[in-house]
Amino acid sequence: MGINFAKTDTSYLFSGLGGSSGSSNLNFLSDYASIKNGSYGKLMKAYYTEGQSKNSGTKGASKKETLDQTKTKAYAGVQSSTDSLKEAADVLYSSKSLFEKKAGDGKNEYDTDAIYKAVDDFVKSYNSVIDSVNKVDDKTVVNKAVSMTNAAISNSKLLNKIGITINEDSTLSIDKEAFKKADMSTAKALFKGPGSFGYTASAQASMMNYAADRVVAKAPTYTGKGTYGVANNSGSMFNSYL
Repeated sequence: MGINFAKTDTSYLFSGLGGSSGSSNLNFLSDYASIKNGSYGKLMKAYYTEGQSKNSGTKGASKKETLDQTKTKAYAGVQSSTDSLKEAADVLYSSKSLFEKKAGDGKNEYDTDAIYKAVDDFVKSYNSVIDSVNKVDDKTVVNKAVSMTNAAISNSKLLNKIGITINEDSTLSIDKEAFKKADMSTAKALFKGPGSFGYTASAQASMMNYAADRVVAKAPTYTGKGTYGVANNSGSMFNSYL
């Protein structure tokens, strides 16, 4: 026989405490036994569980709060990844010593180990941006990411010369051995100086970061239905722009 939730409040369970008749005393003893053997606790747990499941207002508020937190976290990912990309690009773009020639001749005049590390950091940060943008749907963020990947496509031939390829999901892959055998002057052309691919990526990352900042600032205005933007449902929507 199922529990009757209509009669499981405390006033019913302890109704016998106020009476003086034999039946009241029996009720009291019965209630005391329920407490002692644990059935009272189970009954109250079932009652409040049922009550909470019926409280649609609280449930709706909880869903909204979770939705807001998920969106904010997704855009925080964009902020973090674009910050990292800007830092990685800046090392390549503005370092005075990275592309300085060392003692020797030909392509070995450059410190290929140091340059490779800097470029590898750039590639990892670049890919992290692609991944984070795939989790949001703000048009400005997405469009700036598309501009960044278009810049990569425009420089694909030069990237290939230093062992960097563009994958189907718009991320980059770098072949360490091929990179170290490449002409470092090509890497310098790609990542150093105004108008370079590295400079463009850094600029687009800055704009994505700014756009993400604005979205996070508006996070409290999200509705329970996610009318401002669904950060967690866009999946690989970014790829559809390419």
